[in-house]
Amino acid sequence: MNKGAKAAYKPVGLLGGVLAGALSGAIFKLVWKQISNEDDAPKALESEYSMPEAVIAAALQGAIFAATKAAIDRAGARGFTKLTGKWPGD
Repeated sequence: MNKGAKAAYKPVGLLGGVLAGALSGAIFKLVWKQISNEDDAPKALESEYSMPEAVIAAALQGAIFAATKAAIDRAGARGFTKLTGKWPGD
């Protein structure tokens, strides 16, 4: 991949990261509310939650973020390729 295409894709990737963070946060809140009947997920330092609850919440949040970011990155790369003819990650 040429360096020019990689540099041109950087703003798309940054925007995708911001979008993934916001979208995955909203998705996680919905999922957590469905599985726990609570509005907020436990945080690691909140003493009223058990270790398994805090770790499961963190793992679920991380998995949702990773999947959302991968989907957005992939869609951004495909769109970039359609516009430029070059895949940004190679």
